[in-house]
Amino acid sequence: MSEHEMNDIPTPPLPPVDGLLSGRVAIVTGAGQGVGEGIAASMARAGATVLLAARRAETGEPAAERIRAAGGNAEFVRCDVTVPADVEAAVAGAVERHGRLDTMVHNAVSPPGAPRAIQDIDDETIDLQIATSTTASFYCARAAFPHLRADYGSLILLTSPAGIEGSGNLPLYGTIKGAQRGLLKSLALEWGPAGVRVNAIAPVAWTPAMDVATEANPTLEARLRARTPLQRIGDPTDDIGPVAVFLASPLSRHMTGQTLAVDGGRYLGL
Repeated sequence: MSEHEMNDIPTPPLPPVDGLLSGRVAIVTGAGQGVGEGIAASMARAGATVLLAARRAETGEPAAERIRAAGGNAEFVRCDVTVPADVEAAVAGAVERHGRLDTMVHNAVSPPGAPRAIQDIDDETIDLQIATSTTASFYCARAAFPHLRADYGSLILLTSPAGIEGSGNLPLYGTIKGAQRGLLKSLALEWGPAGVRVNAIAPVAWTPAMDVATEANPTLEARLRARTPLQRIGDPTDDIGPVAVFLASPLSRHMTGQTLAVDGGRYLGL
């Protein structure tokens, strides 16, 4: 149980996932920390070879080393998801070194920053957030599809409940996350006949960004818990990661075009 969970909150044990992704290869973008690293660690725990795609080696390589130290098969690859050539090179490198690509997880995101009205958002922030979340989703899909098609693979996008219900505090963030859901539904329709699945996860988990936020606002954690039926904040590896493993595995072979809210029940609108 993490330091951000209350000891009296019942938490079921993790089910065994050993071997569920054995022999499979996955790329996880934005995997240098937080949810991306948690997904990569969980997939490696399930037997996958995982490529951690991140802009900075100083975060990506230590994350890959932590996974290797735990017994997983992981490697860092430098990738700026806003640069199509970087995404294409990451995919090509995975296939060249490992012979296949079964899952592409696009998690990288530009931090939404402090809540502010739409008229207060500068053009640079708009361009960067759209490029990192929305346009990069297209780059990842385009580069990965020929290889995913070869073996009934899957694309997983990390979105947010803000993309479903909107956000009065972060209108740009809600917009780009909604755009991701539009893309995944369209790709689910386009790729379904080829046997390639496209799904999304809308998580709430404790990340380094949450640490920073709670330093500035000490009551944040308690307020988040109070609005969450399960009364705890998710763990990137133990709570969010296994859902990505499920979506990457044959267990979800009849699911596509769906968004799974993995947030302890905070969002109940689906």
